[in-house]
Amino acid sequence: MFPPGEGPAPDPAGAHFDRRIRSFQPRRSRVTRGQGDAIRRLWPAWGLDIDGSRVLDLDELFGGLPVVLEIGFGMGEATARMAAEDPGTGILAVDVHTPGQGHLLGLADQAGLDNVRVANGDAIILLSRMLAPDSLDGLRVYFPDPWPKKRHHKRRIVQPEFLTLAASRLKPGALLHCATDWEPYAEQMLEVLTAHPDFQNVQADGGFAPRPAFRPRTRFEGQGLEKGHVVRDVLFRRSVRAGDDR
Repeated sequence: MFPPGEGPAPDPAGAHFDRRIRSFQPRRSRVTRGQGDAIRRLWPAWGLDIDGSRVLDLDELFGGLPVVLEIGFGMGEATARMAAEDPGTGILAVDVHTPGQGHLLGLADQAGLDNVRVANGDAIILLSRMLAPDSLDGLRVYFPDPWPKKRHHKRRIVQPEFLTLAASRLKPGALLHCATDWEPYAEQMLEVLTAHPDFQNVQADGGFAPRPAFRPRTRFEGQGLEKGHVVRDVLFRRSVRAGDDR
């Protein structure tokens, strides 16, 4: 759809890495004229493909700002709002949905935001191959695919192996924030995070957290609430352990 370097690649990592069970499904949707225009204008400066070929210099990418990784941003409205309300934090936003990538770039451009970068591809490859240890100040996973059928639960992104990888890239004390409107998945998130030695619940009672003010209510969330879904927020901090040089 886009020439190399001028937009997101269809499969940026190609066959360079072992195939694994993926937690996402690429969605094929038509890119509007406005979304395509935003990608063509802004991708060379604000976009990057997750090809696993290099470790990113986040200081260079965000001008020295602390950086939060957001995995799965949909159409980007909440991401743009959070970036506007916290200009002192860089947001590295990852998704595989091309219309959403274009929409977020357009929103950032319209609002004059310079603290958003859009990454295209597999967040696991980004975490494992392209981010240095202790490089992130936060991680957000909002409304990931719940994979409701039992045989598909292995595809859910919030699993012990993912948390171990995430912990290695988060600075001690950094916040991991998950949100979902699928109650069984919320319970799984809380269970696996509680059991993981590298994370500590910010809630003294060890339960779910109220929605923090910095997470705006999304259109998707509103649709779920209208259907009677209960939205749960799970907030844990990367544990500070003996030997952490902070």
